[in-house]
Amino acid sequence: MQSGLEEMSIWSLIAGASLLVQAVMLILVLASLLSWYLIVLRAKNLARTEREMAQFYSRFRQADDLHHLYLEAGKNNPATGLQSVFNAGYQEFQTLNQLSNSDNSHVTEGTERAMLVAIGEEGAQLEKGLSFLATVGSVSPYIGLFGTVWGIMNAFIGLSQVQQATLSTVAPGIAEALIATAIGLFAAIPAVIAYNRFSASAATITSRYYLFGNELQMRLHRTLHKPLKRAA
Repeated sequence: MQSGLEEMSIWSLIAGASLLVQAVMLILVLASLLSWYLIVLRAKNLARTEREMAQFYSRFRQADDLHHLYLEAGKNNPATGLQSVFNAGYQEFQTLNQLSNSDNSHVTEGTERAMLVAIGEEGAQLEKGLSFLATVGSVSPYIGLFGTVWGIMNAFIGLSQVQQATLSTVAPGIAEALIATAIGLFAAIPAVIAYNRFSASAATITSRYYLFGNELQMRLHRTLHKPLKRAA
């Protein structure tokens, strides 16, 4: 009885599986490891983005002089997130506002376009790697199912070559086939959960970028209509 249990252990079943089923298991394990690495990396990046966004938004609300905030932000590391949107919008505003032949509508439109480009770039960074998680979540169960079907097929082929069919004869082949399905689900479920979570977070952060862009545009609009803006 004890030897039978040892023969039916998971590791012995994996070692005794056919080469194709072992290849399927290896692919699924690698996909699971890569997805977990990406999950941890994206979780850290999103947490850092939300923290930096809250800090910069607080500084933006408290700043009376946007030009001073722009100069202060330029001393930091390469701008990311909300600070990147602010830098792009304010830099374009300054450039257009200093032109002698530019009117208020051109300045406003140019500033808006610059912020939209920056928001698009930051949104692409937020969605980076999500396509891989979506692929792992959608494809892994089918890859595991392929390994299961192949293993069961081999089990029945072997069953047809024996005189008397017993449960101990067919059980190892079916068990090793089901392991492929289990590994496929183990790879797919965390990837799907992480994809949904990160997609929702990216959409929320991007919408906050747009709200910030509107607020920045309103403040720049008030600056634009101050008296003697050209001389200033």
